[in-house]
Amino acid sequence: MFSFIQRLSKTPSQSMLASASISAMVLLVSQTASAITTQNLTYTVDNQAYEGYYARADVPNAPFILLIHDWDGVTDYERKRADMLAEEGYNVLATDMFGTGVRPTAMEDKKRLTGALYDDRAKMRRLLEAALNVGQDQGNNVQEGVTMGYCFGGTVALELARAGFPQKAFVPFHGAFDMPKGQDYENTKGEILVFHGTADEAVSMESFMTLGKTLEAAKVPHEMVTYSGARHAYTVFGSDRYDERADTRSWKRYMDFLSSEYK
Repeated sequence: MFSFIQRLSKTPSQSMLASASISAMVLLVSQTASAITTQNLTYTVDNQAYEGYYARADVPNAPFILLIHDWDGVTDYERKRADMLAEEGYNVLATDMFGTGVRPTAMEDKKRLTGALYDDRAKMRRLLEAALNVGQDQGNNVQEGVTMGYCFGGTVALELARAGFPQKAFVPFHGAFDMPKGQDYENTKGEILVFHGTADEAVSMESFMTLGKTLEAAKVPHEMVTYSGARHAYTVFGSDRYDERADTRSWKRYMDFLSSEYK
């Protein structure tokens, strides 16, 4: 079991990560018309600076959501989704897995950055630990939260599920489901909710079905939803892959799911 699972049970004032300096620094604060507060937060992991985006709901004791970006880093897309969730009453940290200012646009750079983390799962988990600590430093109960992600971020959300970190749920939108050698879902402590397009050319339906069988064998509560005609990255507004029907339906199901978890 990874140490961060135990360490996060301590009080927020205690140091929780030897390799990460988690002094979250507010860089930008703005009050939006929809009564949410947004800000950029910087923190350090392995002597590298990272910058996440935090959207706070204007409600007391709002549930926490950790949002993990696609393979181009924290962009306007993640910020938009975080704002949408905050407007629904959730505190959302769109965490940074690449580093401050690292927002790749070239395909080779996206593959290099994501590939490096796929090959170094210990670092991936350190980054997740740091993000959770930042969320906790903002006054959130991260162990009662939800982790979600898009594409690469969905894959990372499942990494946290396998790590055994206690949360309500782990929610990949059009993520990948391959499991690294030596890992399993035996220690998963939350529900898994999966959204996937049956026309996804990057992640096969065979992989989707294998995940379902794996979760069933591990007795992990799960719900897996597919949408006909939806391609990979079907939720990305304005892209040629955007599928309004699948996006609208999956978002509604996600909102209903969150409501049931926090009723």
